[in-house]
Amino acid sequence: MNKETLTWVGKWTFILAAAGSAVGLGNIWGFPYKAGTNGGGAFVLIYLGCILIIGLPIMISEIMLGKRYRGSPVSTMKDAATESASSSNWQAIGWGGLIAGVVILSFYSVLAGICLNYIFISLGLEGEIDSIAKFQQVTSSPLQLLLWHTIFILITAWIIAAGVISGIERMVKLLMPMLFILMIIMVINAFINGNFSQAFSFLFSPDFSAVTANTYLSAMGQAFFSLSLGMGAIMCYGAYMSPDQEIYESSAIVAGLDTLIAMLAGLAIFPIIFAYGVEPNSGPGLVFISLLSIFADLPFGNIIGGLFFLLLSIAALSSSISLLEPSVAYFAEKNILSRPIASFMLAGIAWFIGLGSLLSFNVWSEYTFIGSRNFLDSMDLLANQFLLPLGGLFVAIFAGWKLNPSIAKAELGGSEFVFRLWQFFIRFISPVLVFGIFIFQLI
Repeated sequence: MNKETLTWVGKWTFILAAAGSAVGLGNIWGFPYKAGTNGGGAFVLIYLGCILIIGLPIMISEIMLGKRYRGSPVSTMKDAATESASSSNWQAIGWGGLIAGVVILSFYSVLAGICLNYIFISLGLEGEIDSIAKFQQVTSSPLQLLLWHTIFILITAWIIAAGVISGIERMVKLLMPMLFILMIIMVINAFINGNFSQAFSFLFSPDFSAVTANTYLSAMGQAFFSLSLGMGAIMCYGAYMSPDQEIYESSAIVAGLDTLIAMLAGLAIFPIIFAYGVEPNSGPGLVFISLLSIFADLPFGNIIGGLFFLLLSIAALSSSISLLEPSVAYFAEKNILSRPIASFMLAGIAWFIGLGSLLSFNVWSEYTFIGSRNFLDSMDLLANQFLLPLGGLFVAIFAGWKLNPSIAKAELGGSEFVFRLWQFFIRFISPVLVFGIFIFQLI
């Protein structure tokens, strides 16, 4: 990786890439459910507050570090520690992010492969369908899961292998506008065919009586995880930023786009759910079972369903690119492997680990690995509930307490007041709350 010349073409490319990293499967089906079952508008307000006091300060820190040192997360943390006369052990933050990215990609690819499969299942809908039986048919076949898992991993590796500009940049400029257009089409469909007013009330009417301590913890977790923090992706993308691009503004736009997509997802899904009397539920059950039955009953439901699962697949692909890129950047930067070889080798490792996750749906469904969790849930625990919160926590501690303040101030620019505000949150608020997320995820 050429640290001096490799930059995104155009300032909006970083924003699209970072937003693509943030917008993923969990963001689209997780946020609406959490909002609707935790006080609607009350949850949204708490979530926005968490974005401001947890997500933005850490995102600003990751972008700032990447932009200054222009390397992979491992090299960035090592160089930042050296310049601030701190221990080189801080590079462990980068290594943790690289490991987390590959582990998450391993099971994320299995779920994304199911989304790809459902594009064609939806397009072939004719009349009523037993969606539960269809989901069981899909997940009970290791070979079918393997096929789509392999296709998704290969697409991801191919994009990364093509390079930052020819691969990642070109794809995010195509994928993110497509995602937004498809989301608008789905919202219009929901307005025409669904109970839009009930869904709007479900998502946005504030019900503070439903707010509990778990609501705050859920909102904090959603704010942290939805922005792809703690795994080096934002830091890595920041390394490709134009030197004159403004960090505060870019961070705010990325967080805003991420939140907008999540809210639009709620307005696309829940009007349909309520119109058909289906109880809201989170995760794959809602998407692969409930919605498929509804699409089968809608006029032109096969086309609408196909577009919906295409939307999910695009969101998954934009995230998977950011999961693999930090690791590939490290190998290419150190001239250990060429970018194409590193891309397919690391994707192959993720593919191999993912075999355990796809077998968790069938052959290994009775086996447990960490506690009472199957293989897929164990990998999720390791990466999302352990490595990512720790990564975000230590990024906050390093940026707030170890990094020379003059370095941060030089990179961030802006007014003295805004800098002091960021410094206060990154030192005293964000690390405490991320530590709370970490504990909450483990209990």
